[in-house]
Amino acid sequence: MAFTFIHAADLHIDSPLAGLGVKDPAVAALFARAGRRAVEALVDETIAAKAAFLLICGDIFDGDWKDATTGLFFIRQLGRLQREGVFTFIVNGNHDAANLMSRNLPYPENVKIFSARAAQSHHIEELRVSLHGRSFPDRLVGDDFLPSYPTRREDYFNIGLLHTALDGTRGHQSYAPCSVEDLKRFGYDYWALGHVHTAEEISRDPWIVYPGNIQGRSVRETGPKGAMRVSVADGRVADVQRLTLDAARWVNASVDVAGCHSDNDLWARIEARLSHEHARADGRPLAARLTLEGATPLHARLVARREEIEEEARAIAFRVSGELWVESLKIRALAAIAPPPARAESDTLDIEALIADAAQDPEFARALAELSEQIGGKLPPELREAAPGSAEELSRLAQEARDRLLGDLRPGEGGA
Repeated sequence: MAFTFIHAADLHIDSPLAGLGVKDPAVAALFARAGRRAVEALVDETIAAKAAFLLICGDIFDGDWKDATTGLFFIRQLGRLQREGVFTFIVNGNHDAANLMSRNLPYPENVKIFSARAAQSHHIEELRVSLHGRSFPDRLVGDDFLPSYPTRREDYFNIGLLHTALDGTRGHQSYAPCSVEDLKRFGYDYWALGHVHTAEEISRDPWIVYPGNIQGRSVRETGPKGAMRVSVADGRVADVQRLTLDAARWVNASVDVAGCHSDNDLWARIEARLSHEHARADGRPLAARLTLEGATPLHARLVARREEIEEEARAIAFRVSGELWVESLKIRALAAIAPPPARAESDTLDIEALIADAAQDPEFARALAELSEQIGGKLPPELREAAPGSAEELSRLAQEARDRLLGDLRPGEGGA
């Protein structure tokens, strides 16, 4: 018996995009639409692959939605699968756990949602497939969550659906913690995981797979996003292929400014890098975080004029494409070593040396740390991780302040 199924997770339909709406509502709306377009692409691919069923392993939503059209959109897409005779199996995760959703959706008959009260199994007798799973009853689940899963059904192809961060080492909070060895002990043929937003094949014996999310939601989720198409033959996994479904993309792009001596040099390098990244996005809207790197005589002025340069970079991006957006611009460039400027004998005040000494003053470092802590305590939770906290980050912040002052004191440098 041969068949195909699609494994997806973390749809996060209509998830809000932090930051973009503040900078440009039109760009935010463009990326918000991408989430629904990715879901439509998932259904398109499921139908085109003549898949026997679709697995969705948690976080379809971000909790109870504010707009009723969010749920109706999802039901409409599942209805397309029902008309094609395709089953959909769902486990809810930490974002759409039972206690977070106040509304029950009228799911089509082809949709099977695993219970949150206890693990259960669904069987597809004609394919000799047994699916085992459990939905999250709450945002956090106890140590008894995974052990409650059923034993494998002999002479069937067994699939486990689980929303988990495994051991929590992949940059995600440890939801439903477990180890690879814990999963292997069940003897299932394929573990369909969700929660981690980066696609990864954890194991091939048995297959333990994260498909990643289907649409990147911030610059921390870069590159192609999608799902997995799994082919089964004679009771074994024959092939696992990644599907690209995202309708917009994010990228971290570095711009080498080493040797830049003028603004025109800088603009040319920014445009070249943006054009390169736009070509790699395969026609998708693209949001880029630019980082200027390398040693340049313009360094101090780059720091002092960062906001101005960021806006110019956005203008350059729109010249390349109307759907290319610079999310932000970071300065990681270094100051090129240059001979000190000639000074009159009577000029005994070395401004640069004074600023450099102040940046290294332990008292200044303590004051900077206290100020950073105060500001961090007032930020909303989603922004606190960006606040500088380590000694290295604070030192870099002091260096940036030094360069900003020097850039302001040298307004004549770095012209066209």
